[in-house]
Amino acid sequence: MSGHVLIVDDEKAICSSLQGILTDEGYEVSSAHDGEQALKALDEEDPDLMLLDIWMPGRDGMEILELVKKRNPALPVIMISGHGTVETAVKATKLGAYDFIEKPLDMDKILLSVRNALEFSRMAEENLLLRAKSAPPRLSGQSPLIRSLRQAIDRVGPSDSWVLITGENGTGKELVAHAIHRHSPRAKGPLVDVNCAAIPEELIESELFGHEKGAFTGAAGRKRGKFDLANGGTLFLDEIADMSLKTQAKILRILQEQRFERVGGTKTIAVNVRVLAATNKDLTTEIEAGRFREDLYYRLNVIPIHVPPLRERSEDIPELCREFMAELAGKFHQEPKSISPGALERLKAQPWPGNVRELKNLMERLFILCPEAEITARDLAPFLGEAPPAGEGLPQALGRGDFKEARAEFERLYLEEQLARHGGNISQTAEAVGLERSHLHKKLKSLGLKTERNGD
Repeated sequence: MSGHVLIVDDEKAICSSLQGILTDEGYEVSSAHDGEQALKALDEEDPDLMLLDIWMPGRDGMEILELVKKRNPALPVIMISGHGTVETAVKATKLGAYDFIEKPLDMDKILLSVRNALEFSRMAEENLLLRAKSAPPRLSGQSPLIRSLRQAIDRVGPSDSWVLITGENGTGKELVAHAIHRHSPRAKGPLVDVNCAAIPEELIESELFGHEKGAFTGAAGRKRGKFDLANGGTLFLDEIADMSLKTQAKILRILQEQRFERVGGTKTIAVNVRVLAATNKDLTTEIEAGRFREDLYYRLNVIPIHVPPLRERSEDIPELCREFMAELAGKFHQEPKSISPGALERLKAQPWPGNVRELKNLMERLFILCPEAEITARDLAPFLGEAPPAGEGLPQALGRGDFKEARAEFERLYLEEQLARHGGNISQTAEAVGLERSHLHKKLKSLGLKTERNGD
């Protein structure tokens, strides 16, 4: 495992000895000989680990440890001391030290502690990314188009090739990117998402490449960029066509060289990332219009994958609906709702301009707003901007009892809906349904409907 280790010790011989051994093990190493140099190096070099001596002139190691943990709580610090006591070790641990090693130094113990500390830091960062965004669901459906898409992911995933994912908004391009990462040798590494359309133009370079302290107004400290965070893993650039030509040029250079400098910095940082990009736009049209660089397009478009719109795979809608309903039942701690065959046919006939995302949103509205255990075509009608269908989806009570009971139930439902539409105003409702106000009062009373006598 590589990493940048900062050694802080006033004994130059110890610094030199540690630097030689750690460099031989493949680590990048720098050193400081007092507390002030250590704090300066922390800002300028952004180390992955600090080896910190306790007894130094000026500010001692304990004071530096406390300051370091305030600036960068995630940085692992290994304390070293020639005058160690149990009390000192306990205090260092409480202040956030990863380990405490006494002099004379056992180099095998130092190397083991350094490896463990860097591994612990890497896992903590990875877990933070996972908590920030839970893994998305799988690509659902059994249509020929979705099966072909899954086969393409299975073939592309194990390679290290870059992929350009195209498709309309809401089709699931992000799911495809996550699936490719899960099928790749980089699966244990980070997957870092960047929504290029959601980042202001003036901040996108800082987000992608990071920045140094004081690089611009508000840059109070050093920040690692998305390319840096994705090192050893996958970087997913969503809505790639929404970046300016200026940013595209910088992205192209970094993609080619896998090296960059932070905004306001001069140090070159090397990374090893696999890039997946996605867009809902036709990039060839964007190139012709002068809004997208042709050379960047050919760099990204090593393997193209197209995600089909939902209207082209409507046979997958029943499975998607069942999965969404099961997910919502767990979310709201309720029983899942079923969807009638008539309602499913209505859903399959819709154009779905918002694709799977639109369908999922509709399922949530229906789950919350429909009181019955089964969602019918009648329930769907208001959400689809349609008139209620004849016959299918009528309340179950209309199918029971004799004609008189069915008529009474229909009148109750009809008047209940009309009252709600007119805010409970009796006069307005009577005018709308063509009844005298007094007659309507009697009818409502006979049907057991309570009213607020507004407008009387």
